[in-house]
Amino acid sequence: MHVILIGCGIAGAALSLTLQRAGISHLVLEQASELSEVGAGLQQSPNSIRVLEYLGLKDELARIGVPPSAHLFKDYKTGEVYLKTPLMPKVEEFFGAPYYHVHRADLLDIMVKAMDPKNIRLNCKVVDVKENDDWVEVHLSDGTVEKGDVLIGSDGLHSMVREKFFAPEKPRPSGCVAWRGLVPVDVARNLGFEQNSYVWMGPHRSAVLYYVCGGDLFNWVGIGPYNDNAKESWSQTGSRDAALNEYDGWNEQIRELIAGTESLFMTNMIDREPLESWVTSRVALMGDAAHAMMPYHAQGAGQSIEDAWVLGRSLEMAEGNISAALKKYERLRLDRANRVLLQSRAAEHLFHMTDPEEVSRRNARFARHQQEDQDGFPVGQRWLYSYDAEKAVMGTDDEWRELSW
Repeated sequence: MHVILIGCGIAGAALSLTLQRAGISHLVLEQASELSEVGAGLQQSPNSIRVLEYLGLKDELARIGVPPSAHLFKDYKTGEVYLKTPLMPKVEEFFGAPYYHVHRADLLDIMVKAMDPKNIRLNCKVVDVKENDDWVEVHLSDGTVEKGDVLIGSDGLHSMVREKFFAPEKPRPSGCVAWRGLVPVDVARNLGFEQNSYVWMGPHRSAVLYYVCGGDLFNWVGIGPYNDNAKESWSQTGSRDAALNEYDGWNEQIRELIAGTESLFMTNMIDREPLESWVTSRVALMGDAAHAMMPYHAQGAGQSIEDAWVLGRSLEMAEGNISAALKKYERLRLDRANRVLLQSRAAEHLFHMTDPEEVSRRNARFARHQQEDQDGFPVGQRWLYSYDAEKAVMGTDDEWRELSW
């Protein structure tokens, strides 16, 4: 069996490592001239960390990751904590794997370093993809054609594989823009930010904050109404004054954080509609190509990593029956990832409420959760974090399937 992957972001790298572990021949085609990752922070919860540990990255994760103590949901103006849920070390004790904040570039770096270089080819611009009864083809801009038994679209939000074999619709504009930045650890500490995951909630806007890069930098992302100047680019710079204007009336802790940020970026936020199918007989989607989602539940990269393990292991266990392996992968992954996609979309309203009565009801619900949730973990966290991709592949995840969100 020879597998061709298009794209070497987090999803493609995770699948390459899974296939490498299984001894499955594969080639990752990446159009970039070097493997690097733009963007900023990622929150990696036990469901994805578990897979990364299966892939042998445990020590490297501990080196680059920051273990937060708690999730804090706060009021945008007063800073009042409406809900506090535990993270490290309790989350590791309860779910069997840790929770880390990492920088996206750091995570991709440790994954790429673990990959066999012979499995990656850079500067490969794909111009066409084809599926035949007995093989798949990938046509490159230099005129060469790569043939394989399986084609995996790990090619992100604007996936050619998705466009060609599944749904040619455009991504969905969310109506929101993300402002983001990184500040030195001293700036964040002087403002009173501890080693937690923070979600500040306000009218039409929210802000998420946490330490990354082994604790050397503090990452913040503010999501608010769409800005005509925002493009769909993780490298587009933004104005500090414009960001401060967006967060006028917010707590001074947030405003001073923005003011202390040297380089700001802004990104138009988009996601994808859920698909009813991800696979054909020899082609499969994974990661953002299958289920690009909003960041409110911090599961975009995590769901991609889960995809990689389930897909790779399904191919490993297939005994040559590729179609059956891909169908198994879809059966195990599609519903879960689509549910996270839709829940992430719905969370925008939860974080950005404007009606005072609705805000009051939300905060009262948070207070009930604070009192009633077993061991401090809300039902949604239990459903997300308890998932074990290996147990899913082996059909031994009955305990997780009894949970609901």
